[in-house]
Amino acid sequence: MNPYLEFVESIKRATELARSVSVSGKVEPVESASKVLLFSPHPDDECITGALPLRLMRELGKQIINIPVTFGSDVERQAGRAGELESACNYLGWEIHHEPENFQALEVEDMVQILENFRPEIIFVPHSKDWNSRHISTHFLVVDALEKMESDFSCVVVETEYWGAMDDPNLMVEADIKTVADLVAATSLHVEEVARNPYHLLLPAWMQDNVRRGGELVGGQGGAALDCSFATLYRLRKWQEGELVNMIEGGKYVPMGTEALKEVF
Repeated sequence: MNPYLEFVESIKRATELARSVSVSGKVEPVESASKVLLFSPHPDDECITGALPLRLMRELGKQIINIPVTFGSDVERQAGRAGELESACNYLGWEIHHEPENFQALEVEDMVQILENFRPEIIFVPHSKDWNSRHISTHFLVVDALEKMESDFSCVVVETEYWGAMDDPNLMVEADIKTVADLVAATSLHVEEVARNPYHLLLPAWMQDNVRRGGELVGGQGGAALDCSFATLYRLRKWQEGELVNMIEGGKYVPMGTEALKEVF
């Protein structure tokens, strides 16, 4: 008898049981002068890569504002996706910057206006090789917008990955069980999207695999395994004097705990 059979069966059984779970709820957003903008290519990207934003809000009191760059290419689903996005962000305690009934994709000029209005301390954006065409175009739109800002504008830029893994992430952020569960729950509120593909139930496995990858990609080849179950990988840089510059030497692992987060942010 293979002693791991029960282990694998329990994963499959738990995943099947979770298909019928539903959630609801609303958390009041944090109001702060320290603003974090999430430039999300589609509704749901804010949840999938949201471990670090959630920790920044809960541990450092930063205000999280999601910027939906598009509402998907299916015009008939756009209003529905906007409603699902509102439910997901309400669940996490995040705001959404979006004009009601306007589902047009954002352009560079829109992003410049958003950056000027909010003057964010931190922005999140997909990396330039995140496979999906809208993820890639969102990266370059945001960079183009940054290039149009006045020369003294600066902010931390956190690049995310999902469809295409980064070759050189430099930040591995741990998520505890509650954080992961909240991200799964929020993702599940994109109801019709997960109905056709229950990818919210695979989010914990993806975050476990990030621990495997991050242990060496961020920690260094041949490095010791980290005592961590779930993590998300990012690339951390700063927009300064018209270009992206490195903020940290090598890679950085951020375990749970406010002090660890403060060391980086």
